[in-house]
Amino acid sequence: MIEQAIEAFVEEATELLLTLEEGILALEDNASAQQVGEIFRALHTVKGSGAMFGYTCLSRFTHHFENAFELVRADKLAVDSTLIDLCLKARDVMTDFLAMNGDNAQSEALLASDRVTSLITELTALTGEDGVAPRTTETTTSQNGATESGGMRRYRIVFIPEYGALRNGMRPDLLLAELAEMGFCQVEYDLTSLPQLVDLDPTEANMGYRITLDTGASRAAIDDVFIFADDAVLTIEEVPQPISETAEAHTMDDTDRSSGRSAVPEQTGTPAPTAARREVKSESIRVTSSRLDDMMDSLGELVIAQARLDAVVQDFDDPTLEGVVEEVARLVVGLRDATLSIRMLPIESVFGKFKRVVRDLAGQLDKEVQLITQGGETEVDKNVIDRIGEPIVHMIRNSIDHGIETGDMRAAAGKKRTGTIKLSARQEGGEILITIEDNGKGLDPAAIRARAIERGLIGSDDRLSDSEIFQLIFVPGFSLAKSISDVSGRGVGMDAVKSTIDALGGSVDLAARIGHGTRVTLRLPVTMAIIDGLRIKLGSSVYVIPLSSVEECVELSDFDSHRRSGRYVLEIRDEMVPFLELDKLFSQESCETARRRVVIVGVDGARVGLVVDDILGQGQTVTKSLSSYHSAIPGLGGATILGDGQVALIIDVATLIRSSHVPRIVPERNVA
Repeated sequence: MIEQAIEAFVEEATELLLTLEEGILALEDNASAQQVGEIFRALHTVKGSGAMFGYTCLSRFTHHFENAFELVRADKLAVDSTLIDLCLKARDVMTDFLAMNGDNAQSEALLASDRVTSLITELTALTGEDGVAPRTTETTTSQNGATESGGMRRYRIVFIPEYGALRNGMRPDLLLAELAEMGFCQVEYDLTSLPQLVDLDPTEANMGYRITLDTGASRAAIDDVFIFADDAVLTIEEVPQPISETAEAHTMDDTDRSSGRSAVPEQTGTPAPTAARREVKSESIRVTSSRLDDMMDSLGELVIAQARLDAVVQDFDDPTLEGVVEEVARLVVGLRDATLSIRMLPIESVFGKFKRVVRDLAGQLDKEVQLITQGGETEVDKNVIDRIGEPIVHMIRNSIDHGIETGDMRAAAGKKRTGTIKLSARQEGGEILITIEDNGKGLDPAAIRARAIERGLIGSDDRLSDSEIFQLIFVPGFSLAKSISDVSGRGVGMDAVKSTIDALGGSVDLAARIGHGTRVTLRLPVTMAIIDGLRIKLGSSVYVIPLSSVEECVELSDFDSHRRSGRYVLEIRDEMVPFLELDKLFSQESCETARRRVVIVGVDGARVGLVVDDILGQGQTVTKSLSSYHSAIPGLGGATILGDGQVALIIDVATLIRSSHVPRIVPERNVA
């Protein structure tokens, strides 16, 4: 059990350190008391839990970090760029300690390293510690609290740990010791839940505690002692304290401290009144991602089996059986939606990491850059989120290095000295659009064209539009940088971006205006596992079109087809819509039928028709990856298994249209 508790501590501490970085960076804009308090509580939790679970070096180092924020919280230390820089470095050290998985030898070596000792020296210079015998946060709080509160106060505390708290690493004795450091502490033990000796399980917390604490510390300091006792019954209330008792408490407190005895008295043997245990109902549980993947695999097989059941029931004229099959289909759809929702995460979990990237890189390049995020609540499949972090980092680094000018250059151009990078996300149909947009100097098509001719990528007589020229940036090894630096210049960033996005079944669009900025848009599928698909027929084969791309279906024979500028178009409600004949694109034998169908799909703001032989219906589609031999075929996004056991190819509408060079109608929008 202790191994599971340690694993839970590492997971929770990792999450805390992520939010800690965000909180520290937020101090630059708003150093509110609430924000400072949240940072302090996070540090206090990591320090206390680390000591419990054997991460002693982490706990000892965090102590110095915590002391700094204790002073900030008491308005004795100002928040400035120096403190924020030190705190970010300290947070990175905490991450390194956590990554050592409790290895004491490695942790001690890191704690003694020049990097860490110099950082501790800088922190203690701020806090006034001597670095040899650091004072505890609680003692300092007690001293400060006595001055600020104007004297001693009495608190009555009821503390009843959750039954499994000991197995999860809680140490009630350490909590009581912390309280004893804050003043005079009397404890009565609630033994009403204690079983008979033969039934006693030493791994269960069977005792409660009724505590009377006379202290000069603040209520917030007492709350901090119990900050990681989440599932315990806990009440803390201030009560009046008679003058005579106050004097007696001070005398006893001084006597106990001078004699070196603990301020916590021995058990009197008289149980306190019964304290009812609270039913603790957790609203969330932790599930490993591998279990979610297994669940999705099983759900995919269930969807395929349900499709087979639908096909089989067609051979029977049995209303009862059909009703059961319809009920099963309804339940499968509900299970699919519930399972997919579990895998969906807000993209803010990715966006939150980039403020530090922008801050560090802007400082390295001596530029003033502000990051603005929008649409962080947009939800994306976990598998997509896990893989888009690096591509976004590449593009942010490019924006800062190549796009955003220095403050002097921006001022000379009539711009604000601080450049901005806007990172936004939104859902559009079955796609997630992530946009990275800066207001820097933009891209020069002429310079890109000249470098491409120099590299032999295009001929000097080739005529390319600006959008086609911009796509050359994604060619492996292409770079406009005149020299190689630590940040860029090797020509691998944008190539890596496109490779990753292509592997996710997405696409990358790029737009720019000289002097105004650059906008890169990533188009990604909402989910890669199960989609709603429209089954269509080409000859003897069945294909699937993602339903999220489908706008409507029409009869081809209902409209006159015209040939304009060498392209086929349909006139639909006074709108000219280009169309493609899929059987010709896929070299598929056409089914000789009098009335073919056209599936109208929406792509990048344009409407395009796909001519098919027939429309068979819609249903859930389990996406399977194509082999390495087939994955590069334009227009194919995967495969699925139909109810009759046949394999059907899934059409990637976006890449199909782009590879067929169908003109797109893209709304004009300024890049700013």
